[in-house]
Amino acid sequence: MYLKKLNLVNYKNFESAQFELSPQINCFVGNNGIGKTNVLDAIYYMSFTKSYFNSVDSQNIRHGESFFVVEGVFDKNEREEYVFCGVQKGKKKAVKRNSKLYPKLQDHIGEFPLVIISPSDRDLISEGSEVRRKFIDGVISQFNSEYLNDLLSYNKQLAQRNALLKYFANNRAWDEPSLLVYDEIMSNLAHNIYQKRKEFIEDMLPTFLERYNSISDNKEDVIIEYKSSIEDETLLQQLKENRDKDRILHYTSVGIHKDDLSFNLGDFPIKKFGSQGQQKTFLIALKLAQFEYLKRLKKVTPILLLDDIFDKLDENRVGQIVRLVNQHHFGQIFISDTHAERTEGIVKSINEDYKLFKLD
Repeated sequence: MYLKKLNLVNYKNFESAQFELSPQINCFVGNNGIGKTNVLDAIYYMSFTKSYFNSVDSQNIRHGESFFVVEGVFDKNEREEYVFCGVQKGKKKAVKRNSKLYPKLQDHIGEFPLVIISPSDRDLISEGSEVRRKFIDGVISQFNSEYLNDLLSYNKQLAQRNALLKYFANNRAWDEPSLLVYDEIMSNLAHNIYQKRKEFIEDMLPTFLERYNSISDNKEDVIIEYKSSIEDETLLQQLKENRDKDRILHYTSVGIHKDDLSFNLGDFPIKKFGSQGQQKTFLIALKLAQFEYLKRLKKVTPILLLDDIFDKLDENRVGQIVRLVNQHHFGQIFISDTHAERTEGIVKSINEDYKLFKLD
């Protein structure tokens, strides 16, 4: 699978732009702020029906305009697939595949698998657990629609349970049987979600370790651990034990919406004890493992977006990444960089067909 053509209208800083793309490597180079990352983000948008960097659609419309369009032509299984994403202020987002409108956007997720590696991934290390949960959910949802439906259902039940707790507080009322209805539904959904997350981390971990070791020359020990409160006790039991606490707080204090990933360098959190290079290597290895995982389960090679990944990496680590790419694990690759000569030198060493787009 690869993207043949990309067309942008009023997307972020682009008034209008068209790109005829290589099926192998595409490089976008230019100064900071010129829109390199926005091109990669537009490709991400066609896969996930949202921006990787700003989920508020109206804020991705070019300043002074009322709409944006991102559209592309993919080659998938040797047939052309046309994807259209349009947003107009005050109207519902439109996503079409071969001119047919999706009734539910979630039906599109996973049709055109994609992995992005970006400097903003550092949030996976530096920010709170919500960012890491979104990472897990985003990966699994690309190959498991049942998981996505369970997750959406759980979040809906959670919101309704929280609303009920607030209603009880505002009206000085209490109806435990009504709360129990939500508890039972959420507990069943939570079990399914927990199992899928656990399986994902266990299956992906060996590939992650292999990728990290190959980039770092086996110089460091790293580990990822999945942390969940329902590992040893059902959510139904936990909700029962925390009912008085939830009544005081007016929201649900336990559940799979509190799950987290632990990223460690040796026995210590990489957030506190890892250098910038080690942290970036960790994130790149994590995303490359995600790529291999999707490729294996979807039986389709995902598109790989590399947004400014060579910054803050020493030459040895850059060289190891280039060697990985040169092993033909990957399909179509998009690279953004501020240094045209560096980028062209890298892609020439890979000995694959490429196109270089200089943005100004």
